[in-house]
Amino acid sequence: MIYHLLYRFADEFFIFNITKYITFRGGCAFVTSFLLVMIFWKFTIKRLKKLKIVEKVDMYGHVHLEALHTGKRGTPTMGGVLILFAIVVSIFIWSRWDNLFVWLAVLVMVALGALGLYDDLTKIKRGKGLSRSKKLFWQGAIGVFLGLILVLSKEYQTTWSIPFFKKIVIDLGYFYIFWFTLMIVATSNAVNFTDGLDGLAIGTLIINFLVFGLLSYLVGHIKFANYLFIPYIANSGELTVVCLASIGAALAFLWFNSYPAEVFMGDVGALALGGAIGAIALFIKQEFLLFISGGLFVAEALSVILQIFSVKFRGKKLFKAAPLHHHFQILGWKEPKIIIRFWIVSVICAAAAFLTLKLR
Repeated sequence: MIYHLLYRFADEFFIFNITKYITFRGGCAFVTSFLLVMIFWKFTIKRLKKLKIVEKVDMYGHVHLEALHTGKRGTPTMGGVLILFAIVVSIFIWSRWDNLFVWLAVLVMVALGALGLYDDLTKIKRGKGLSRSKKLFWQGAIGVFLGLILVLSKEYQTTWSIPFFKKIVIDLGYFYIFWFTLMIVATSNAVNFTDGLDGLAIGTLIINFLVFGLLSYLVGHIKFANYLFIPYIANSGELTVVCLASIGAALAFLWFNSYPAEVFMGDVGALALGGAIGAIALFIKQEFLLFISGGLFVAEALSVILQIFSVKFRGKKLFKAAPLHHHFQILGWKEPKIIIRFWIVSVICAAAAFLTLKLR
């Protein structure tokens, strides 16, 4: 909004010329979303408590885990609503409205956030959320819809960019809709699986949004893209504003979500932010780097999948509990130690993703 209101007057007032710079608007988006969470924090918590939207610890009959998490019972949840509010408002103020990628990123957040909101409310009212099949269906439907928009867009190429190889380009055509859907479902669920300890998921998201904010800027800058031998995607640099707005809101939320958490973000936040980081990776053709940068999310999701298959086909568990962070809890690791160590692993994964940019 600011760009469209002020940049037209840049010739008369030189100071307004600064609004054209992504770095300036991205920084402002970061500060705006951070302050919005801080300002509306008390109001949000009061409303959640008044509506009795609080955590009901359910570890699916795992007595040991329920004992470890009993202190979390009664903590307000669905704080992701505040995160999304701050991000969307910040994007609305500081991004360019004529950018398709920005609108699609917001649409991913809002759609998956609405699904997560419904799931959270269902858990609170009925004691049980959406079934796995229903949740996957609606996640898939959102992915198909957005994938179809991209495929039909003449400005977007339905290709893969393979890390380590600068000349290998594979055009997926309409199969890209399936790939887009798979990525949205996978990333939103992976973040949701990771969201089980105080601050674990939101801290890891901050690291990954930082990585893809920088990647968006590089991919959207033709000189940097050519120098690094990565695909140049016109107008994708604007996604840097989206990423920085997300970091600002997430960082402010972490202030209250850090151990011991005063609020949880719930599915409304985990699904929305997970889907958003997946969509951004797709928009800039760096989805394979997300598997590296988001290695912690991958490990958490794989632990759940492997556990299910192991129980079904071997009749016994592969891990003491899944997702992976619960396995370490049962091994005796304290929750803060697990969180910090997992963040360290995530930073290492992020660094590894950046190293691949010169290995081409």
